[in-house]
Amino acid sequence: MNFESVFFVPLSPSKYKKIMNQDDVFKKIVSHCKEYGFVFPSSEIYDGLGAVYDYGQHGVELKNNIKKYWWDSMTLLNDHIVGIDSAIFMHPTVWKASGHVDAFNDPLIDNRDSKKRYRADVLVEEHLAKLDEKIRKEVEKAARRFGDAFDEQQFRTTNARVLEQQARRDEVHARFSRALNDSDFEALRQLIIDCEIVCPLSGSRNWTEVRQFNLMFATEMGSTAEGAMKVYLRPETAQGIFVNFLNVQKTGRMKIPFGIAQIGKAFRNEIVARQFVFRMREFEQMEMQFFVRPGEELTWFAHWKEARMKWHKALGMGDEKYRFHDHDKLAHYANAATDIEFEMPFGFKEVEGIHSRTDFDLSRHEEYSGKKIQYFDPELNSSYTPYVIETSIGVDRVFLSLMAGAYCEETLDGGETRVLLKLPPALAPVKLAVLPLVRKDGLPEKAEEILHLLRFDFCCRYDEKDSIGKRYRRQDAIGTPYCITVDHQTLDDRTVTIRYRDTMQQERVPVERLHAIIAEKVSLAALLRQLQ
Repeated sequence: MNFESVFFVPLSPSKYKKIMNQDDVFKKIVSHCKEYGFVFPSSEIYDGLGAVYDYGQHGVELKNNIKKYWWDSMTLLNDHIVGIDSAIFMHPTVWKASGHVDAFNDPLIDNRDSKKRYRADVLVEEHLAKLDEKIRKEVEKAARRFGDAFDEQQFRTTNARVLEQQARRDEVHARFSRALNDSDFEALRQLIIDCEIVCPLSGSRNWTEVRQFNLMFATEMGSTAEGAMKVYLRPETAQGIFVNFLNVQKTGRMKIPFGIAQIGKAFRNEIVARQFVFRMREFEQMEMQFFVRPGEELTWFAHWKEARMKWHKALGMGDEKYRFHDHDKLAHYANAATDIEFEMPFGFKEVEGIHSRTDFDLSRHEEYSGKKIQYFDPELNSSYTPYVIETSIGVDRVFLSLMAGAYCEETLDGGETRVLLKLPPALAPVKLAVLPLVRKDGLPEKAEEILHLLRFDFCCRYDEKDSIGKRYRRQDAIGTPYCITVDHQTLDDRTVTIRYRDTMQQERVPVERLHAIIAEKVSLAALLRQLQ
């Protein structure tokens, strides 16, 4: 198992209030997603299905815009990257060759009293988080006591209670790291016992042994029980790229270096699926495998590490919201790996991984298929198995990072509060709303006429219910960048009021200028130009 460290990041006193409210913020985001048509619990009328969600009318638009942004950034901005769409079902030997059949496992442990099953590593991670919280509270208490004179670094390195708690935390973390990296499940169980970790339901420490559980969903393909073949729902989209390497290379006459991109569903039977759409059993990936000459992989790894971070920061959520987490322990097939993490309401979490996978995947498929999977390099006049740089990003995680980064509550003059989503205009699910000031005097008809002029280029909404103020608030809540208000003056001089979401400023403009004003801000091309 590839172990990813659990970090404690020191925070400035100005962020303590935010820490204390992060659970409330996350709950508000989840509630907001349902109330405004972004995400619904799947099969909700039947009490739902654990860790499975449906995207609503606004959620699917935002999700499609995210995918379009990624796809165009790969295939339009790079003339040596092409796309494919491989099948979800693949020959079962694919997953044997990739190592998923034998090694795609999570360590599970049962509590004998509650009969509930848990991921052993998650139990320890949650215990580490509690230790971090104790340290955080000590620092927060001191920050309140000393005010502006508080020196956080000095306090952390001199306070006896903090030093004691940090030493305990470091010891647990070191044992945890060794147990996972060595696949020592007895040591992992002993750590759970020594830390006195209890079952959240029974409150007891009556634990079973730790054992492995494969995360792949299995099913059968065939019309009869005797002739059925065991197949798997793919746990990742990358293998569909690897098995099509020669097909794409030959038919596209691709020359190294080149990449293959794909967007598609993947499935993992997560035991502990949580944190809304962050970890689900059915999710969507955007992956690109970039094939390079052996020996050049680390140069390209550095290139894609920088390029992918630039892609995220162009969204405007704030550069400080992103960071790299280089892996301390590499998978057996990798010689470099890093994650791009975003500061969610529940801490910094991975949204994308960049990995140098060497020639592991193509070599394994060559071995198991018996087919030669190599590239003849005319410049070197020799054949070799290409090395691979992988960029793998979760659509749902980017969606959640945007919702978390864009969600705002603002107190206006007079004490009124508005909730808005400061989504990047190019990705906003609705680009503009056309609103007649009143439902009479020909204003609805004029608003419909303007809507018809714009709807072929922009996702538009028409709304005439309630006061104009309430309609503005509804559009703020779904992240609509522009509201176009049609009033009686419109009938006289064909001008309308355009209201800007983030500033609430209003401007009188001719109807003929609307398309140019809106296109300039919501164009995906403008976002892509930032990546050049």
